[in-house]
Amino acid sequence: MRRVLVHSLVVCAMATLPAVAGSNDEDPFFGEALFHAYQGQYFEALERLDSELAQHYEVDERTLDSLYAQLGHAEFSVGDFELRYRMHGRAGRAIRAVLEGDIEESVRADAAYRLAQIHFQKGQSKTALEVLNSIEAPADKSLRDDIAFLRANVLLALDQPDDAIKALHPLQDASSLQSFSAYNLAIALLESGDSKGAAIQLDRAGRLRAANREDRAIRDKSNLVLGALLEEAGEYTQARNTLDRIRLSGPFSNQALLRSGWSEVSAEKFDRAVVPWSILSKRDSTDAAVQEAKLALPFAFSKLNVHSRAAVLYENAVSSFGGELQKLDASLDSIKRGEFLEALEREEIRQDKDWVVLLRSLPDSPETFYLISLMASHEFQTGLQNYLDLADMRRRLLRWQLSLDAFEDMIQIRNAYYAPRIPQLDQQFRKLDAQMRVRLEQRRHLEERLTKMLISPAPNLLATSEEHEIESSLDGFISKIARAPKTNETDALHVRVARLRGVLKWRLEMEYHERLTMSHDHLRDLNAHVLALQQQYDSFVRTRQAASHSYLGYDAKISRLREEVGNSLEKVIRLRKQQGNMLEAVASRELRVRRDRLETYQNKARFAFADSYDRASNQRSK
Repeated sequence: MRRVLVHSLVVCAMATLPAVAGSNDEDPFFGEALFHAYQGQYFEALERLDSELAQHYEVDERTLDSLYAQLGHAEFSVGDFELRYRMHGRAGRAIRAVLEGDIEESVRADAAYRLAQIHFQKGQSKTALEVLNSIEAPADKSLRDDIAFLRANVLLALDQPDDAIKALHPLQDASSLQSFSAYNLAIALLESGDSKGAAIQLDRAGRLRAANREDRAIRDKSNLVLGALLEEAGEYTQARNTLDRIRLSGPFSNQALLRSGWSEVSAEKFDRAVVPWSILSKRDSTDAAVQEAKLALPFAFSKLNVHSRAAVLYENAVSSFGGELQKLDASLDSIKRGEFLEALEREEIRQDKDWVVLLRSLPDSPETFYLISLMASHEFQTGLQNYLDLADMRRRLLRWQLSLDAFEDMIQIRNAYYAPRIPQLDQQFRKLDAQMRVRLEQRRHLEERLTKMLISPAPNLLATSEEHEIESSLDGFISKIARAPKTNETDALHVRVARLRGVLKWRLEMEYHERLTMSHDHLRDLNAHVLALQQQYDSFVRTRQAASHSYLGYDAKISRLREEVGNSLEKVIRLRKQQGNMLEAVASRELRVRRDRLETYQNKARFAFADSYDRASNQRSK
């Protein structure tokens, strides 16, 4: 059954619907699907749009359905929603089906672009390039830029940097892709062996104006890569100036501070290295760059012969590393107990599209100590999103099971209400139906007689009841006169009765056309009442059928759905467990790597502390 939509929600969704050629009436159920999609609820959008399309395909006259005018857009949206929900396999099939249909070239180009995206994300770069080569240049400049940018990324993945450079050059002035295209061009130049050109391009990308958070992050990354290249080339001053352009609050600030310090060390300017490392060492101690800075900062002081300060910092580093090792051990134990996965399923995380950012605000507990740093791994992010989707699907399936129980309760309530009443209603209806059929037959017979009277006039049939009584009385008089002895008086009576019968006949014939017209008028009035009666009859029949259909014939369907939901739930639980085990394995492996590194840092800090302590003691003794 189709859901009844709240009017305000439908209006909100329909207001943002793209214009569809030849569409006069909007489909509210398609609008509901778009309403959910615009909020990022792609599963709900797919759920409603799949149901709407399934109902449309079952309609006998599809051209009369409100979805018909937007069918191409709806079928394309299915693939789009599946792609955004990361259902790449189904999305590819849906978009290919759209491409095979009779659609506009602009829609075809957009569909082919999305199909190429799917192949690229699945690692099928050659297939993606074939799809891109089949696209004719669309009229929309934004779509042309997106296609060219995707082509460049595909060429880079295919290790064809020279071709990627050709594709990226025209995009340097594209406002929506300027930062990304500038950075990717630098990487393509670097992979092609043009280090000088790459440095120039990175410098350009690192100076671009940023309109949003993504552009600012790309700008910082460009400066970080350029700083590393300049440092490796021995151009330490330029490297420092480049790294100074990176924001202190950006995602690459820790790496920039660390790199800036090592650049100064490479230039043997240890006093200048102290500044960025001092800032960095006070930041989140779970970050790898911060941990390295805690070891590098006292190293810089030791090079400045400030051994007492170095000894204190090395001692602090040993203590800090010890605390981090305890956190790592607690995190590993938490993973073994399953608390790590529970932390990832927090409701506040799943309700926000920026859930990764919200992880920073989680309570400081063992299962979340190193959660943010794990997010840097693409493998972990992909696995985590799959796990969260499976957890969400499990909750949905459990709700659907409860819904099936609720449906069964509703059916039982309806059965208890209608079952004892419908037999009585049927009995009364059969009596009324029989009477109605008699009246309809009488009306039909009357209509046939009136129709015949148009051809063969029959004035006697239009006489009134009073005239019928007069005619009957006159017939009685004639019979009595015929039985009476014949006299002058009886002859006179016979003449008078005959005159009266003539008057009656003359009256009927003279008023025949007027009476026939009135009869047809009355028949038309009767037809209106018959039509109203027929509508009530049809309404009762439909209501009677709806009452029966509201509780009959659902047992087999609910049993089948319950079995399908149960099977799906078992599969989801199994896959969720496997995905959770994989996440725990990835997290444990990463934490062990960090633990080994911290142990190495701690051992180095201990030996360096002892050395610095001895040197500080020697300085004091002198």
